[in-house]
Amino acid sequence: MSTTTTANASVEVAVDPETAFAVFTADIGAWWKRGTPYWNDGERGQQLRFEPEVGGRLIEVHDLESGEGFEIGRVLVWEPGRRLVFTWRQDGWAAAETTDVEVRFEPTKQGTRVSVEHGGWDRVGSAPAGITEGYTHGWAKLLGYFAEKAGVR
Repeated sequence: MSTTTTANASVEVAVDPETAFAVFTADIGAWWKRGTPYWNDGERGQQLRFEPEVGGRLIEVHDLESGEGFEIGRVLVWEPGRRLVFTWRQDGWAAAETTDVEVRFEPTKQGTRVSVEHGGWDRVGSAPAGITEGYTHGWAKLLGYFAEKAGVR
C-alpha cells in the first residue's frame, strides 16, 4: 500500500474467513447493491463480478449475457480466506490512474474481521481533495451490505 492517506473500513461477520472471502468475492454481485451511488454507470451497471485469479478483472457488468462492462481493476493477490488485493479506478480517470484496495480476512473468536484499506491516491492526479473521506464512508456502507449477506456480528 502507498504511504499516502488511505480510506479504511472494517466489519466483523459471524462466519469463518474462507466463507467471508467467498461471500466478498463470489457473491459481490448479490451484496453490492444497485441503486446506490457506488457505481460508475448506475443506469447500465447490473452487478459487480470478480474473475477469481491473480490477473482477473473486477468488472462492473453492463451486459449480463456477455459479462462485459467497465473494468474497475485487476486482481493482484488472491489468497482465499486471508487476503485480496486489487487495483481500482473510476470512470473518468485516466487509464494509468489506479489505486489499490487490500481486503484482509482475520479470524476472531466469533467470526471474521474484514478490513479494507484503499490507498495509492498519489497516483490519481484527477482525484479531488478529500476523496479518501468519501471512500472511507463508501467502504463502510458497502461493508454493511456485505455483512447483511455474510452474517453480521
